[in-house]
Amino acid sequence: MKNAEIAGILDGMADILELLNENPFRVRSYRKASQVIGDQTEDIAAMAAAGRVGELPGIGASFAEKIAEFLATGKLAAYEELKAKAPPGVVEMLHVPGLGPKTAGLFWKKANVTTIQDLSQAIDAGTLLGLPGIGEKKLENIKKGIQTYLGGQGRVRLGVALPVAEEIAALLSKVGGVGEVLPAGSLRRRRETIGDVDILVASERGGEVVKAFVALPMVKDVLAAGDTKGSVRVEGGLQVDVRVVPPESFGAAAQYFTGSKAHNIRLRDLAIGKKLKLNEYGVFKGDKPIAGKSEEGVYAALGLPWVPPELREDRGEVEAALEGKLPALIEDRDIRGDLQMHSAASDGSAPIEEMARACQDLGYEYMCITDHSESLKVAHGLSPARLREQRREIDAVNKKLKGFRILAGVETDILSDGALDLPDKALAALDFVIASVHTGMQQDAGRITARIVSAMRNPHVHAIAHPTGRVINQRDPYPVRFDEMVRVALETGTALEINAHYDRLDLSDVQARAARDAGVKLVINTDAHAPVHLPFMRFGVATARRGWVRKGDVLNTLPLDALLVALGRKRGTG
Repeated sequence: MKNAEIAGILDGMADILELLNENPFRVRSYRKASQVIGDQTEDIAAMAAAGRVGELPGIGASFAEKIAEFLATGKLAAYEELKAKAPPGVVEMLHVPGLGPKTAGLFWKKANVTTIQDLSQAIDAGTLLGLPGIGEKKLENIKKGIQTYLGGQGRVRLGVALPVAEEIAALLSKVGGVGEVLPAGSLRRRRETIGDVDILVASERGGEVVKAFVALPMVKDVLAAGDTKGSVRVEGGLQVDVRVVPPESFGAAAQYFTGSKAHNIRLRDLAIGKKLKLNEYGVFKGDKPIAGKSEEGVYAALGLPWVPPELREDRGEVEAALEGKLPALIEDRDIRGDLQMHSAASDGSAPIEEMARACQDLGYEYMCITDHSESLKVAHGLSPARLREQRREIDAVNKKLKGFRILAGVETDILSDGALDLPDKALAALDFVIASVHTGMQQDAGRITARIVSAMRNPHVHAIAHPTGRVINQRDPYPVRFDEMVRVALETGTALEINAHYDRLDLSDVQARAARDAGVKLVINTDAHAPVHLPFMRFGVATARRGWVRKGDVLNTLPLDALLVALGRKRGTG
């Protein structure tokens, strides 16, 4: 948690420095330091205690001192000084998608726009038109960004909330008299964003559990502390609520507090139909409890098999359960490899061999390096010549590895006219090609869709990366015609990606189900830029499960030989 907090502060400092038109090299140094700290798998506090923070690339004595100051005091004086140089509302404006620091600074200094409300009103009044570089299209995009930002307020991404919940659950499980501990609510259902974290604890010692909970080291503020319930805010502002229930009611409480509300209503109706009563304490026939200790028992009492939490959204899961047709959902252990990641040759932070060793540690059979292609200059994209050089490096590393294979690939850009930015000859020499839209996202639905369709019709393109371009709470999807994309994906044998990075989760669960139902193959990738990102695979698998996706629907559940045959079919060689 400290790593993420410090990385966020350094990135925030970079934003303000850019807002103030400070030296670009200084801004970049803060961005780099933020990335380095955020990519560390080791606890930064432990590294600081051992005097090793200064050994990290891009972290000199000055940054090491700042990190030590924050770890010791919980504050950073330099950050507070910077924030004092700009109105708080202008700093908040930096979180609006599509509004960069330079534009925010322009609005502040030239139009006295100092809050998001000011900004929205100024756009509506037309008073920002005519400022340097500001046209109607740009203002329209900023207006959409405001709506996206305000719509995401109070919602925390799954990948931020889940590690916090798991850490707290692990600590609570060590408290005397505690049995089962379970993060519940929308977090357990693996929604892409959640409000508050809810944790259930089975114990007869509610007061002691709550007392231990509110005293945990990550707690910043105690909101409530009773005999069976506690509520706190932890580092980063996330609210966490703990509820202690007796062991004999734990299963019923787990079902009830996992939700969703719509799913629970369906179960309650089933119970009424059987002349039973269902609540958070159990299933009752009259006053007699007949189930409640386990979730399986609760569902069985209603004549149902246990329903996986990811499906509990009242999207047909109750009907499927009654008919014995619940799908056998994909599981984390089914993933045999990761087919999209980046190395230091492009915009990643680790060499190929380090990424490969990390994949081996996860138990994978294979992986694919898909560095960016040459048109994406900001990511140091690779030309055909550099791809050939990288292939030689991959071959050399493969000779060192036992029982593991690195595939050579690329993430090729789909240009604004639908062409790919690499020639077919270069693509044909690679094992796996994934195509993506990184520019021209403001084009209309017809042009965006035509670009993606054109890429899918290329026989060398195996998959489309992050197919709708959304970034959760930051950028809305581009206006692709999803039904047409699915139709052509099926027609051409092109897979659609579930990008597992918790900022994206693109395809969404609903879209993944639509693709699955149409017979389109999916691929779940992390888009990792460092080894620390590789475990994000579980977020992609969770999204797939919410989309009713099975093992057989996903390409990278195949053994290597079968995968290569499947990839060859797109090129007519499988």
